Amino acid sequence: MGERTALVTGGNRGIGLAIVEGLAKAGLRVLLGARDRATGEVAAQQLQRDHDLPTRVVEMDVGMPDSIQAAVRALERDGLAVDVLVNNAGVLPDGDMLTMPWDDIERSTRINALGPLYLIRLLTPGMVQRGYGRIVNVSSEWGSLNDLGPGAYGITKAYLNAMTIKAARELPRSIKVNAMCPGWVQTRMGGAGAERTPAQGADTAIFLATLPDDGPTGALFRDRRPIRWDA
Repeated sequence: MGERTALVTGGNRGIGLAIVEGLAKAGLRVLLGARDRATGEVAAQQLQRDHDLPTRVVEMDVGMPDSIQAAVRALERDGLAVDVLVNNAGVLPDGDMLTMPWDDIERSTRINALGPLYLIRLLTPGMVQRGYGRIVNVSSEWGSLNDLGPGAYGITKAYLNAMTIKAARELPRSIKVNAMCPGWVQTRMGGAGAERTPAQGADTAIFLATLPDDGPTGALFRDRRPIRWDA
């Protein structure tokens, strides 16, 4: 079967970095996606120094289609095929949906929803051809229609959830597409008072990224268990 290659967006800190670490420990070749190469290299050096885990930094702004396409094309030129995609990068701007700056709504939509969709469209043809793929969308309980989160965040995560369902239906079952809620995690977004560590928040994503061939697809998970989309 050979070594699998995983791409984790927003992999330079927080939950993303914990996912990178966990997948590397699981034996995958991990591509650490970061908007800024310098911060990505710092994170990669930390993993190498502290855990002897080699990773490759991929400079990618998931809010910019040209940046995504350039990064994917560079990987293709280097002969790297992505088998596992973890759409982790996200933003949580302040403000109410009807009054927050329009630029913040557009940026949130590009990063939280459209960027993941663009990556899925670019990478799944190769997954289908190879007969294997795992896609994990890092979502939130704030993407539930019964409990939409603040401002643009809730509606973009609802978009991500709906996209997860549609992608799973349109792709063969050899490609597993699932979403997960990490919970309230101690990150720059979640704050120091959050109840979970980044490693705890990353656990379900790592579980979904390494599902067996008979694993589920088109579901939302928390703590490795499926939950309702409208919970």
